[in-house]
Amino acid sequence: MDALSTAITSTQVNWILDADIRNFFDGLSHEWLIRFMEHRIGDQRIIRLVRKWLEAGVLEDGELSVSDTGTPQGAVASPLLANVYLHYAFDLWAQRWRRLEAKGNVIISRYADDIVVGFEHEADARRFWDAMRTRLEKFALTLHPDKTRLLEFGRYAADRRKRRGLGRPETFAFLGFIFICGRSRRGAFPLQRKTRGDRVRAKLRQTKSDLRRRMHEPIPEQGKWLKRGGSGLLCLSCGALELPRA
Repeated sequence: MDALSTAITSTQVNWILDADIRNFFDGLSHEWLIRFMEHRIGDQRIIRLVRKWLEAGVLEDGELSVSDTGTPQGAVASPLLANVYLHYAFDLWAQRWRRLEAKGNVIISRYADDIVVGFEHEADARRFWDAMRTRLEKFALTLHPDKTRLLEFGRYAADRRKRRGLGRPETFAFLGFIFICGRSRRGAFPLQRKTRGDRVRAKLRQTKSDLRRRMHEPIPEQGKWLKRGGSGLLCLSCGALELPRA
């Protein structure tokens, strides 16, 4: 989060590509993943262990289904394997594209399959978008056509859009936060972040349900449970514990 915020505020970024990979964890290719693993790992015992994870399948309504794509649901290795996959399928290629193809500044932030790329020039952004689509398709991945979008964003976005008779700059989400082009009273550019509303509402519903089950416990005990973490609302922007009203 801080790396992305620093990059946007300290680098000349005028456009943001908010990329979404369709069904990433269900769609990654086992064949490609094993090839990526074998690129760095020579011990076949580890490769066999990875194959067993991938072939474990998913149990739904008492029925086991096994697929040749995706990582096993709930497996502790799934985030690691997914990260290895995108390291080869996206990271290495994106760094090379930035170094050899970009005409202006480019920033790249990725956390699991959540990808945000910032550009100085719109032309760079559109060329990268097309190249990224082709690159991911090579590794059995596709960009979601409705959720992947290019938006004008950054220090000068508000002024430029105002001169063209457009509204305020669009916002984008990353890791549960919404990034907003702010403006101080002196006209400065403070990048603002706020928690996604749907995440807050979901946490409120969960906390209300958990507190209802504990309603007959002494108030001090309920307080201790919330302080230990429980499902109390931890304000993601400031770290303060928020207790729901009765």
